[in-house]
Amino acid sequence: MTNAATRILGLDPGLRRTGWGVIVAEGSRLHWIAHGVISPPETAPFSERLLFLLEAVGQVCIDQGCDEAAIEEVFVNMNPVSTLKLGHARAAVMLAPARHGLSVAEYSPNLIKKAVVGAGHADKTQIAFMVKRLLPAAGDVKADAADALAVAITHAQLRKRALLTVLRGAA
Repeated sequence: MTNAATRILGLDPGLRRTGWGVIVAEGSRLHWIAHGVISPPETAPFSERLLFLLEAVGQVCIDQGCDEAAIEEVFVNMNPVSTLKLGHARAAVMLAPARHGLSVAEYSPNLIKKAVVGAGHADKTQIAFMVKRLLPAAGDVKADAADALAVAITHAQLRKRALLTVLRGAA
C-alpha cells in the first residue's frame, strides 16, 4: 500500500444544506483543503433542488480535484416524508462524485462520531471541536461543513483498513 496523497471529498447530504469538505490524506497525515455548504434555492421545485445539488457537488469534485468521496448514510427520521426527501437529496449528492469517476464510500452517523470523537453518540459541538483539532487550518467550521469534514476524516482512517482487506484478498 502506498502513502500517496489522496484528495477525499466528505459529504453531509441535506435538501436545504449539504455540507462538503475536502482533505488530503497522506499516510496517516491529514491536511485541510477546503469546505463549504451548498444551499439550493428553497422556493425552487423539488426536482430543480435535486438537480442543483447534483450539479453543485459535481462542480466541487472538479474544482477540488477529488480522488475519492465519502458520504454519511441517511438516518431514519420520525417523519417518513422527510426521510424520503432526504433520501432523494442523498442520492443526488452521491451520484455527483460517481458521475465524475470517484468511488463513494458510505458511513453511518455513529461510526463517523466514533471515528472522530471517540463516542458514537457525540453531538455536533463535539464533532466541530474535534474537526478543528484534527484540521486546525480549517478554522471555525459551521455544523454542516464540520460534519462533512468528519466524514472525510472517517474515510481517511477507514480506507486504509479497507485497502488492506482488498490486498489480502487478492494475495
